Amino acid sequence: MQTIDLFLDHPVALFIVLATGAAFGIGLERLAAHFDKQKRKAYWRGRNDAKGKSKVVPIDRTPNKQEPADFAAEQLNIVSKAEFAQRPLLNRSEANVFAALDKAVIARNPGWQVMAQASLGEFLASPDKDAYLAVNSKRVDFALMDEKCCVRHALEYQGNGHHLSDSTAARDAIKKEALRRAGIGYHEIVAGHTTPS
Repeated sequence: MQTIDLFLDHPVALFIVLATGAAFGIGLERLAAHFDKQKRKAYWRGRNDAKGKSKVVPIDRTPNKQEPADFAAEQLNIVSKAEFAQRPLLNRSEANVFAALDKAVIARNPGWQVMAQASLGEFLASPDKDAYLAVNSKRVDFALMDEKCCVRHALEYQGNGHHLSDSTAARDAIKKEALRRAGIGYHEIVAGHTTPS
């Protein structure tokens, strides 16, 4: 009680205490925002450093305090400062497989199409968010799409340079299981072991 009376008798001291508390609170809030921004920058830096190599990114279950528009603006800022160049969708071997596959599919069923580098997230759906996120960014080399634009079969090309590491085998197993559960066929085309016929 004496402390309150002291502050009431000295309003300048009360103002100093309140201003110090407010400054401390603002400082803590800015520090938290800074760490959140650094976390996002590290995420994007990690994606850029991967240079196209597929890797499993852990799902961040902390709520994103940043508004979607702010996040999009930050991404636009990053993209507008970066350099981009075209590159082929398929390497030479994959392009040869695509040409043979496209010719064979159209000859057998003209209403079907061969899609290259198709993202599983575009043609698979799941009510389980974690399961969907596990396959969303994974791709198959080729997808056979019927006349109703539904993928019926997926093909993976294992070229001469394809080395099946533990992580590659795990990624392939995830894709195979998701496709199997969706009722979509799966086939591997192995270089030197598969002919166009």
